[in-house]
This record gives sequence, C-alpha cells and structure tokens, in this order.
Amino acid sequence: MTSADKSVEPSGVKALSGTEVRMMADARKAVLESGDWLTAAQIAEMAGFSASNHNAQPNMWKKDGQTFALRHRGVDYFPGYALDPSTDYRPVKGLARVLAVFRGRKDDWGLAFWFASVNGSLGGKRPQDLLIDQPDRVAAAAEDDVAGVLHG
Repeated sequence: MTSADKSVEPSGVKALSGTEVRMMADARKAVLESGDWLTAAQIAEMAGFSASNHNAQPNMWKKDGQTFALRHRGVDYFPGYALDPSTDYRPVKGLARVLAVFRGRKDDWGLAFWFASVNGSLGGKRPQDLLIDQPDRVAAAAEDDVAGVLHG
C-alpha cells in the first residue's frame, strides 16, 4: 500500500482510500437497490395515511425512535422490512428496542448494513428477515453485537 492509497488527516483520523470510498458507495447502492426501502409517500399509500401530508407519520416514528431512515438525494427511505402488515404497516415493536441498543453506536447507514448482513447470533440469517417474527432474537443479536460477542 502506498501513501497515495491511505492518508492520515492532521486530526489523526485516517482518511478513506479511494478503494474504500468506492466500496462504501457500492455497499450503499446495494442496500438502496435491494427493494427493502420505502419513501414516506409509499408508506402513506400502503397504510392509508393522508396523502396531503404523507411525511408526517413516518417522520414522527423516526423522531420517537420507532424506526430509522436513510437519506439519499434529499429523500428519506424507511426500512420496509420493519413495517408489519398485520398492524397496517406500523413499525415492528421490536425495532425500537434494537435502535435503542445501537443508539450512539451506529448511524442510519450502519443500522442498514447490520440489518442486511448475515448474523452468527441468528444462525446465519439476516436480522431484517427475522425482525417481524422473532424480534426478541434480533434484539438479543444487537446486544451481542454491542457486547462484542463472537459466534463461530
């Protein structure tokens, strides 16, 4: 690795290399293109909310720590996998617990990557695939992650 590949900023924080920047951009693109993300307007239509202020309810959920959103090109995208069809597309109750575990530890993109990645604590399944049916297991996996528990 050459000095052109990595640099250290004056603050002592390592700057990302060009390769790391490209990898991060690719990862973000893959998350957004997975089809698991909905705009507030899409949620409003699915849940039967007012079309005149479709942002109100999803943004209230975000403010109250019931969900999170990825901001991309000026639009918030909410995790569709965290909306329960059996409750008219309201956030899964267990999501707030997971968000509380990661509060101050993962930003919204970090949360998205965590939910989309296979997890040893969940038998190699992705947290987003178990969130509705097994929220306690997903919350426990989040707690393991914060505690640094490794599973083989």
